[in-house]
Amino acid sequence: MMVARKSPRKWYQRGLLTLLGLAFAISAVLRIGNLDQALADTETPVLIASEPTGSCDFTDMLRTTLAEAQALRDGLVGRQAALDDRDRALDAAQTLIMARLAELEAAEARLEGLLILSDTAAETDLERLTRVYETMDAAQVAPLFAQMEPSFAAGFLSRMTPETGAALLAELDPQVGYAISVILATRNASALRSAAPDTQN
Repeated sequence: MMVARKSPRKWYQRGLLTLLGLAFAISAVLRIGNLDQALADTETPVLIASEPTGSCDFTDMLRTTLAEAQALRDGLVGRQAALDDRDRALDAAQTLIMARLAELEAAEARLEGLLILSDTAAETDLERLTRVYETMDAAQVAPLFAQMEPSFAAGFLSRMTPETGAALLAELDPQVGYAISVILATRNASALRSAAPDTQN
């Protein structure tokens, strides 16, 4: 996702155009001043000789103004170059960020695939182990289930056929069998409540 930025380039371009116009105007004034000076040299030499100071002061002022305008223009050009460099740096950073996001999304997709594969493999292993327990004698399986956590043992019993599960519970210690039965009943009751339609509406 690209981030929109407001660039001050237009403002600076307008400022540059204004300064260029001012420079041309000053240049034109200087040329007009030089033309007036030439005419005055040919027509009224006495007046020019009597008033040289004012013309020199005006010329110096125009030259100073032109130099200041040129310096300001150079400063604006430098700032524009700095802004261009900053924009290029921001574009490069944004490109790098987008590349990193793409890498993270690819890594997340791979991780999700691994989790799905792991869940599938675990489910397959549980089904296979359940079939193994079902083929064994209940008296042989009961000591194994007695060592399991009741919730873990209940998971196996829920996958077995009712006949095999009943035979196994009969071989277990009554307290262990009761704990497993409570967990199974709670799971079934929760499933029934989730599947039951809402009759209050």
